[in-house]
Amino acid sequence: MPPVNMRDVARRAGVSISTVSNAVNHPERVSADSLRRVQNAIEKLGFVRNEAARQLRHGRSRTLGFIMLDGKNPFFMDIARGAEDRAAEFGLTLTFGDSARNVNRELSYLDLFAQQRVQGVLISPYGDVAAKLSQLADRGIASVLLNRQSADRKFSSVSVDDVAGGRLAIEHLIARGRRRIAFVGSEETSQFVDRLAGVREVLEVNPDVRFELIEIATPHVVDGRIAGAEIAARNIDARPDAIFASNDVVAMGILQGLAMGPRPVLVPDEIALIGYDNIDFAESAVVPLSSVKHPAALIGSTAVELLVAESQDLQVPKQQIVYRPEIVERASTGPVAKTKSVSVRQSSATRLLR
Repeated sequence: MPPVNMRDVARRAGVSISTVSNAVNHPERVSADSLRRVQNAIEKLGFVRNEAARQLRHGRSRTLGFIMLDGKNPFFMDIARGAEDRAAEFGLTLTFGDSARNVNRELSYLDLFAQQRVQGVLISPYGDVAAKLSQLADRGIASVLLNRQSADRKFSSVSVDDVAGGRLAIEHLIARGRRRIAFVGSEETSQFVDRLAGVREVLEVNPDVRFELIEIATPHVVDGRIAGAEIAARNIDARPDAIFASNDVVAMGILQGLAMGPRPVLVPDEIALIGYDNIDFAESAVVPLSSVKHPAALIGSTAVELLVAESQDLQVPKQQIVYRPEIVERASTGPVAKTKSVSVRQSSATRLLR
């Protein structure tokens, strides 16, 4: 049996094909009685709009492409949820791709989205995609960067001040009397570099703090677990008394690794631990995890707003929106030290336009 088409719906509803088209695409243009009859006919006949054909006629789809950096990290899923909810309010849907920190996969998804004639692309970039995004713009497809600023400001972006986040994390540990601090992360991301820069700013004015940088292969739980086990295997005097993990997934692995030795290392009694991103799992960890929080869902929804505006006019001024992070204190970092404290820069999820 051939698929039901608009002509069948029009015949069943007793209206013209143009009325059916308006009822499907612009219901506000159709009278209440005609809309009711068309909807009843669609339901009875099981009509499904041919989105591909519509896309060819109009030159674009009602779809946004979304390329996340790392689908294993719940932080990016939170961004995606915020983006998807806001897109739905515009009558748009999202098509997702996970680059998995792979340049070739990232470029392949961009090519695929171009072929699908998406209305716009949201991307948390891993490689240098500026040339590819410029090609999309030439084809009328706008792009907005997620969790990274556009160095040349050719594209709008929504991100977090990770340098400030690094400062907040290290100040938080120092305020709890910790003086032997390790930073654990993978340097393959710009976020790692920015957070480390914030750490070093604080160290410059706290010369009594001994600092150690522990690099891991990837910012995932397994590598965090390996780092935690290595620290736990050290002599007590050779261990840090605090660890700043570059994200919560790594921190969760470290927490597991510290418990793997012949004698588990106690958090926070022996080692304080703080993560970054404030994912949902942080609060429910065996030792609830302190973390640097930023508004993941808001990043996603704001990016969609920018993308919708630019998809309607590629010449609108590009915006670099930067949110301020804040500390969420939980059991893993313990109480504030009585002997010494530092001034921690408190902030909120307000945004800065740059």
